[in-house]
Amino acid sequence: MQARNRSSFTRRGFARAIGATILFSPSLVSSQTVDPVRRNVSSFQTHNWQDHFDTLGVGLIISDTGSKALQHWTADGEMRLYPTSVPLSEDLTRLGYTEVVEKRENPSWAPTPSMRERNPEWPAVIPGGDPANPLGTRALYLSWQYYRIHGTQDTRKIGRRSSNGCIGLYNEHIEEVFERVPVGTKVRLI
Repeated sequence: MQARNRSSFTRRGFARAIGATILFSPSLVSSQTVDPVRRNVSSFQTHNWQDHFDTLGVGLIISDTGSKALQHWTADGEMRLYPTSVPLSEDLTRLGYTEVVEKRENPSWAPTPSMRERNPEWPAVIPGGDPANPLGTRALYLSWQYYRIHGTQDTRKIGRRSSNGCIGLYNEHIEEVFERVPVGTKVRLI
């Protein structure tokens, strides 16, 4: 009788390995059937605008720094939800009420004085349209100095604590919000 080679491939061994993989890795199976965008969207906490504002006015924005989501309501009550990046730390986060005071397409970017202090090697200005520009393709300037809701070229930042104080969106999302948001839109960061 011939001795069995332990390293030989058998159908039974292969079936056991596959079964164990499926049994102990259910995410491998479910990842094929679950829409990853839907799974992420359902983790956002949504808010009723009436809990934060008296009227819709020309529209409203609520940016939740905890769930990293921005909700925009138009004047007629239509709401859209967007994933965001948020400030790196609590000391960079400003919360409260503000409003959109200016809108810019392909904005140039200049680091704030505190950013220059922390990172003196950074350039004084990065022009709009430059791939290194952290403001992306559009920016909504808020009544708070140095704070913006803007796009980003670095899509890895979305869904993370990664900014120096601003709220970042994918470029295609900020372009959509930019078209729908008039100057004077009330904003709340929570």
